Amino acid sequence: MAEKMKAVRKLEPKEGASWQEVPIPKPAPDWVLVKVRATSICGTDVHIWKWDPWAQGRIGEKRLPQTLGHEVAGEVVEVGAHVKRIKVGDSISAETHIYDPGDLTALLGSFHVGEHMQILGVDCDGAFAEYFAVPESVAWVNDKSIPPELATIQEPLGNACYAVMGEDADIAGKTMVITGDGPISLFAVAIARTCGVAKIILIGKYDFNMEIGKKLGADHLLYTNKSTADERYQFVRDHTGGNGVDLALEMVGSQDSIVDCFRMVRKAGRISAFGIAPQSPLPVDYNAGIVFKGCQIHGISGRRMFDTWYRNRNLLAAGRLDVSPVITHLFALEDFAQGFGAMTTRPRASAKVVLFPDPAELAAARKRLGMK
Repeated sequence: MAEKMKAVRKLEPKEGASWQEVPIPKPAPDWVLVKVRATSICGTDVHIWKWDPWAQGRIGEKRLPQTLGHEVAGEVVEVGAHVKRIKVGDSISAETHIYDPGDLTALLGSFHVGEHMQILGVDCDGAFAEYFAVPESVAWVNDKSIPPELATIQEPLGNACYAVMGEDADIAGKTMVITGDGPISLFAVAIARTCGVAKIILIGKYDFNMEIGKKLGADHLLYTNKSTADERYQFVRDHTGGNGVDLALEMVGSQDSIVDCFRMVRKAGRISAFGIAPQSPLPVDYNAGIVFKGCQIHGISGRRMFDTWYRNRNLLAAGRLDVSPVITHLFALEDFAQGFGAMTTRPRASAKVVLFPDPAELAAARKRLGMK
């Protein structure tokens, strides 16, 4: 194996990143080395690309340079001396929340949150590279029937699965509002439809993405730039027998989206709180929106480890869940700047952008998805 590889690196605390040659990482005794087959751009990567206040506060220039990226699919090419579960040749993706087994949350079974948890591509080098290293504990073995362009998006698909299912997975036959038209909101539409939600109302802004939501199974589309909050509220009431929805997924983090969800959820319903607000705290109608309504609020931080991975792998491998319409752009990894350009262009004309280190993998994915 060669000693050097190419990677997308954040070198300075300003917008952009660089294509650099760096040493191939050496796996620690309980880590594995993975050859990247596909990797995809997340909203977190966009924050780091732009180097906005979140990136400055969460990472900071003292930890640069660093390789970006955390959504990934690849093949294990080397394992550390203490690795037992993962084998060379395994197709894996990475759970990006690297848990500390000593955290109370981990001891109690909530591995996805913790005081000492680290995040791949944020707290350590990520996967926008020809190779990356990851602990065996968070390496998830894929079904080899799942192509790399779908295997790489299982991490954000897990966000959507957790938001849809909540803590009890009691969703069949119920009604749901999903706010936002970004990739994870669109994934949520597909999962909700596949898993039996009876009525799905998608609230968003951009025609390109909203049409993807319709294709994936949204029953009704509400546009925030073409309606008032009162009009949206009344529409939901009119389409739920005057009660409001059973389940409201807040996927944006804006004040308007939060207000919509707390108004639209019925009494004793459930809100999944996933969206990250640009500023916090934010006002909430505590009395009428929570206490007297008796609603549940499920905070969604990452994915249920490894419940959502298990569900998504099964659904994708069985062909029951088709999220391929969300994948709108494919690029070579070295053309990462074009990928970030597609992600940040407004009005939106992209959903999920996938990058490939190997030109042959890129060509095969384009053929499978019917792209030129």
